[in-house]
Amino acid sequence: MNLSEKDKQQIIDLIKAGEALPKEFIYKLFADEEDVFLFWNGRKEEVTNVALPFHSIEHIDEPRHEKKQTGQALTMFETDLKGRQLKGWTNKLIWGDNKLILSSLANGPLREEIEKEGGLKLIYIDPPFAVGGDFGFTIEIGEDLAEKKQTIIEEIAYRDTWGKGISSYLNMMYERLKLMHQLLAKEGSICVHCDWHVAHYLRILLDDVFGTGNFLNEIVWYYYNKLHDSRKKILPRAHDVIFRYAKEQGVHTHNALKEERDKPVKKLKYRKVKGQIQNIIGEDGKAVTYTSTERTIDDVWRIRCLQPANIEEWLNYETQKPQDLIERIIELTTNKNDLVGDFFVGSGTTSAAAEKMGRKWIATDLGRFSIHTTRKRLINMQRELQKEGKDFRAFEVLNLGKYERQFFMDDLSNGARKQKEEIYLDLILEAYKSQKITGHKTLHGKKAGRFVHIGPLDVPVTQSRLQEIFEECRQNLFTQVDVLGFEFELGLMPRVIDEFKEKGVDIRPRYIPKEVFDKRAVDKGQVKFFDVAFLEAKPHIKGKKVNIELTNFVTHYTQDDIEEIQQQMRPGSKVVIENGSIIKIEKTKDGIINRTVLTKDWHDWIDYWAIDFNYEDKKEIIKVKNDAGETEEQWSGNYLFENEWQSFRTKKNPTLEFASITHEYPKVGKYKIMVKVVDILGVDTSRVVEVNLK
Repeated sequence: MNLSEKDKQQIIDLIKAGEALPKEFIYKLFADEEDVFLFWNGRKEEVTNVALPFHSIEHIDEPRHEKKQTGQALTMFETDLKGRQLKGWTNKLIWGDNKLILSSLANGPLREEIEKEGGLKLIYIDPPFAVGGDFGFTIEIGEDLAEKKQTIIEEIAYRDTWGKGISSYLNMMYERLKLMHQLLAKEGSICVHCDWHVAHYLRILLDDVFGTGNFLNEIVWYYYNKLHDSRKKILPRAHDVIFRYAKEQGVHTHNALKEERDKPVKKLKYRKVKGQIQNIIGEDGKAVTYTSTERTIDDVWRIRCLQPANIEEWLNYETQKPQDLIERIIELTTNKNDLVGDFFVGSGTTSAAAEKMGRKWIATDLGRFSIHTTRKRLINMQRELQKEGKDFRAFEVLNLGKYERQFFMDDLSNGARKQKEEIYLDLILEAYKSQKITGHKTLHGKKAGRFVHIGPLDVPVTQSRLQEIFEECRQNLFTQVDVLGFEFELGLMPRVIDEFKEKGVDIRPRYIPKEVFDKRAVDKGQVKFFDVAFLEAKPHIKGKKVNIELTNFVTHYTQDDIEEIQQQMRPGSKVVIENGSIIKIEKTKDGIINRTVLTKDWHDWIDYWAIDFNYEDKKEIIKVKNDAGETEEQWSGNYLFENEWQSFRTKKNPTLEFASITHEYPKVGKYKIMVKVVDILGVDTSRVVEVNLK
């Protein structure tokens, strides 16, 4: 250690005084360890090793086939289709914080499934690298575009990523890259996409995690068709970089690629003699040439960038990359049936490219709308492959659900059950800005004249619980109560709430967002509780045949304060969301404000809906590790949603069907049908419809 006695004493004095060490001392402390030591404020070597079970939201097996002509009858799956559903591995689309997801993949039972498939052969990531520009998206409403602001959970991710500048960004990426390194197969490689904002930092970070000896390429993606702002006094920026590292150089997969030349060229033929390249000379004494129509692809790639004009592919994601770029990366680094991972999947380009090219995939993202966009994109991909007679795979939509909430609460309470219950109630009451009350069986707080009930941490709020709340309110002559819950029983409908209201108690169910577990969001009063949306679906029964009609959807979603926006806005137009309506505000130069409601009725809110015609016929079995480290299977208490029919909007076909195909059951009896709706903001709402076939 290159420290004098005086240096040592000064360090001790500074530590005792609680003051920061000067940088030169930090460098001296580590001088003997490495030639170059990567250091930034807040660097931590430990990596999350939690292993949480995954909860299944939806299982999408065979995609429904589109009608050939209006009114034509269809069976559940048409028999003339030639594409096969491949057995074995089911692709994974996972919603949530990729740190917890990566840790659970690396340390949990799913790791065994990944290893059985040969391990992850490629990880491609396109992480955020432009401050503030990575969480927004737009929604099409007719001919208008509504800008969707980032959610609170995305704001928290933004603060984690950029809150302290580049040091917080490095902290975020460092732990995730170390977890990805753990997950990669021996033959695997990682490709990290970035631009001028953070490329220099990420290169050093990747050297630190993967080792400088495992660096393979710095690929330059030159997007020749980007429009440039000529007013700036800089050269136009027209490229991104993709850093490629091997898990173990020498054994990694590498497929040399070639591409067609713009026009044929004459080239000299050559051969190697004792390691030296020599031209081949013909009998006439001249160098032999040949006509070349293709070239070996090097580390500069000339591939178009994606623009809104690319209507076949553009999905209103500012950070969306062209699929042919990702296809080249997959072709370079993997073989057919290899497993590919993307943990910042965005609009789903990696998973779509992998599916098209016969690779298996795992894709994750923090944004709910990202997961929904990817789900639609993958169903479309399944349909295309099936129509072309090509094989495809099922995929499932997963999250960490209640297990993530339990993890947060265990962390807050150190696992003490009684303490956990008190902390949980206090946490939700504080986030809801309500006052704690005691002496009641079902009521926990009060806010602005309304009582508050807090639902359980890990099970849905049921109709029987609402009945208990109603009974206590009626006995005490309380007339208004907010019921907060992470989940609500699928059968709850407006009619149930309306019945309580007619009897004198106004019960308002509201969702608890998972942002309540972030103290910063709670302290700043940024946690928003949204009203539960409701859907109505009508079954049409004829013997053993049933089809479902979607008849209503009610939401009270609010994102904006219109009055405040109107006061601040300049002449022009803006689309906002308030009280279940999407509204276009236009302000003239004279200060006149006109408001137009874009969501004319409930149909405009629906982006996607799907049906499981026999819900509760398949239990959700999760895999957990016991104290001995062995994997056990347990029933989660939930059932799998098998997506048997779906209709959704696309840019190519923005219309929806509001009546399903007719499903025929094998025998009479009682069945439960689950109907799932995803609105234009990516929020799920479900209902179970019971039918009795006689």
